[in-house]
Formats: sequence, structure tokens, C-alpha cells
Amino acid sequence: MSEFTVDTSSVEPPFEQVRRQIASGAANGTLPPGHKLPTVRQLATDLGLANNTVARAYRELETDGVIETHGRKGTFVASRRMGDSEAAEAADEYAQVARRKGLSLDEATRLVEKNWHS
Repeated sequence: MSEFTVDTSSVEPPFEQVRRQIASGAANGTLPPGHKLPTVRQLATDLGLANNTVARAYRELETDGVIETHGRKGTFVASRRMGDSEAAEAADEYAQVARRKGLSLDEATRLVEKNWHS
């Protein structure tokens, strides 16, 4: 079941209702950065909408920088902290060390994921 709803009697178009709910959740923190959103197909099914309706909402949210799509990995609420210079410096340093040690991007990413929750 979806955390979003659509009021079919509303004058507000369904795609806009979906867009507004996701944007609002991202802004107020109920959808934190990195939160994985349902696929277009799954959300459309959950809400009884056409795939294109949800796809339009996602496209507009991505254009506005609210969400990010990472191919087969999914669609996520965008991080508002990507401009954090301390984190960016640490990421750059880690990437350099990982490359010097011969790690592939996948290996370096798995190492981060392994240590994320520890």
C-alpha cells in the first residue's frame, strides 16, 4: 500500500497531487533524503493511476531536484546536503584512496555500504 493518496474528485490533476505530496514530504522531512520511492508502475498500481501520470510527477520532481533516479537501483528523495564541503572532501579522499588501492567503483561502494550501519 502506498503512503500517497489521490482524490479523484479534486480539481487538482492526479499527477500534481502526487508531485505535491512527494515534494512536501521531502521538504518537511517525512520523506528523508535517500528514501526510496516506489517504482512508477508500483505507485500507479497502488493509486489506480496510469503509469504516465506517475511518470509525469516523477519527471517534474526530478527536474526540480526533489528526487533522483538511479536507473535500476530506483528513485530516491534527493539529498539536500550534497553541498556539504566536509562530506565532499571526505568522499574525494576516499575515492582517491580506493582508486590507488585498485578498488573498482562497485567494490568501493560495497565497502561504504558495509560500513554505513556499523
